Amino acid sequence: SDMAAFRAEVRNASHVLILSGAGVSAESGIPTFRGAGGFWRTYQAQELANPDAFKRNPSLVWEFYHYRRELMVTKRPNPAHEAIARFEEEMAKQGKKVVVVTQNIDELHKRAGSQSVIELHGSLFKTQCTVCFEIKENRDSPIWEGSKIPTESLPRCGSCSGLLRPHVVWFGEGLNEDVLIKAYKELEDCDLCLVVGTSSVVYPAAMFAPEVASRGVTVAEFNLEDT
Repeated sequence: SDMAAFRAEVRNASHVLILSGAGVSAESGIPTFRGAGGFWRTYQAQELANPDAFKRNPSLVWEFYHYRRELMVTKRPNPAHEAIARFEEEMAKQGKKVVVVTQNIDELHKRAGSQSVIELHGSLFKTQCTVCFEIKENRDSPIWEGSKIPTESLPRCGSCSGLLRPHVVWFGEGLNEDVLIKAYKELEDCDLCLVVGTSSVVYPAAMFAPEVASRGVTVAEFNLEDT
């Protein structure tokens, strides 16, 4: 709450880590599909965003993510994304580093201009092959035509023709090991940590700020609700 002390911390910092969550994208109108009213058609997101659902009915899961991708195309970065991008730009002019580690899959940080972004939970605009595991950027709009597409007509890998899935971390899945290694490296190197728009209840991200604080590094939290 002491802004003067916070400004001093920022001036003295040379490597800032920003942990961002759904609250950053809320003003852009990004639905979370959680809590009351968190339905798509008659489904809770958790019913579709898991590996078992994809095995049972990949067409339905792809319809859900097709909807989310098309919705995201209509959204824009908000002042929070833009402020973070400007902060990175200004710090870079001083030879200092700012890295965003985000739980969001909407890529709005990148669209706002942030250059150093680690996406813990993947991206709506990447696909992963279920056979050869190749990960590629995919901005096809639409990614398919029509609805209730048979499995054989779903998005396919250009390298091996295997079935593609959204490159996002689903319920019941662990985070990508390479992504985690990058995130932990930033945790170890940062000398200031900003927590922005995250409830800090999803692991392992929930432990990032406490781990930084345990090294004696200042952690500043920016949230509308208590965490």
